Amino acid sequence: MSELKKKLSLYGLTMIAIGSCIGSGIFLTPNVVTQNMPHVGLILGVWLLGGIISIFGALTFAELGSEFPKSGGVYVYIKEAFGDLPAFLYGWVILLVINTGALAALSIAMVNFLGLFFDIGDGFQTVLAAILVVFLTILNIFGIAVSEWLANLFTGAKLVAIILIILIAFATTTQLEMKELIDLQESTIPTNLFSAFFLSLIGVFWSFGGWHHTSYLSEEAKNASRNIPLAMIIGTGIVTVAYVLVNYAYMQALPLSEIARSERVAGDALEAYFPGGGKYIAILVIISITGTVAIYTMSAPRIYFAMARDGLFFKGLSKVHPRFRTPVNAMILQAVWAVILIFIWKKFVTIITFVTFMDILFMMLGASCIFVFRRRKVDAPIKAWGYPILPALYVLITGIFVVNTAISLPSESWAGLIILLGGIPVYYWFKGRDY
Repeated sequence: MSELKKKLSLYGLTMIAIGSCIGSGIFLTPNVVTQNMPHVGLILGVWLLGGIISIFGALTFAELGSEFPKSGGVYVYIKEAFGDLPAFLYGWVILLVINTGALAALSIAMVNFLGLFFDIGDGFQTVLAAILVVFLTILNIFGIAVSEWLANLFTGAKLVAIILIILIAFATTTQLEMKELIDLQESTIPTNLFSAFFLSLIGVFWSFGGWHHTSYLSEEAKNASRNIPLAMIIGTGIVTVAYVLVNYAYMQALPLSEIARSERVAGDALEAYFPGGGKYIAILVIISITGTVAIYTMSAPRIYFAMARDGLFFKGLSKVHPRFRTPVNAMILQAVWAVILIFIWKKFVTIITFVTFMDILFMMLGASCIFVFRRRKVDAPIKAWGYPILPALYVLITGIFVVNTAISLPSESWAGLIILLGGIPVYYWFKGRDY
């Protein structure tokens, strides 16, 4: 049997959408944004615009999700619109680069925060990161109900961490006024504002990335045609508000120059508000990252499962656990490759550039599917609000991001493209063969 259980509610799906976004990004990547855009108003603006762009994407994917409530999400949309090869390449880079790369980066970030409490050697850090991926994969194999419970628990902790930072910032009004003066003195507008804006989006898109993971779980969602789209839209809206406010809080605690240098912005900001604050928030950040790893080890294997069921990957990956009804082989494969990447890659910033570039490339392709289906007059229970303008804006902006990143950061971008092209002969090797 290869059937999955329908267990996920709207609340659970929304928490997965929020939890997929809020991982390490908002606690770590504001330094990347500030390095490229060292101006108070522009920093807040790029985070707000990143949220708006993501909402445009969520509105677009809401229609796609209502049309094809099948396991695999974006993979299914691309397959239905453009055929097997582009869909296979999406699954290929999700496995080799996007999701496993994200798991590697998140696990490494979590262990870095543990370093605030324990003296962990470099070698043991890598081992701990690998153990985290393996342990959470095993937990998710026990069933979608366990996965939903983990998502709800960890996402709640993430929101507590963000709300705590925001409340402390707004409570210390005297300090806020002083920091506003410091920040205004430090603010500078980049010379090449266009390129700086899109390079800033690397950190922003990394931090917003993941809201579409709910679409991977369509076959396990109750009333999927309604709840999958709603979860993406509600989740993205909540995350946007939270990110803008917490970045404002960071800038009230730290001068821009410190934010640009900091590799643990959330911890340093809380430390500035009160002694020991960095360690308190680090506990919540560790929980937050762990929650996102839990979601990623659960969601993306549904893509490899769908590919195998379609005859585009090893047939064994379509196997469902006889008791827990989860795609056990697909989950194990992802965990093994993520562990390999953890031992190969050890720099957080390099990984997120590599991963975000490839992720946004396929998000752009996935969003463009809406125009194909509209021309075919495919019935959609939910229509994208603002069509065709908002979907077109999402495709345009993400397209510019991809081109700008390829030009400005060629080594990370072309490495991803080489892996992508390497999937073409693999596709033809699999096509038509019986595994």
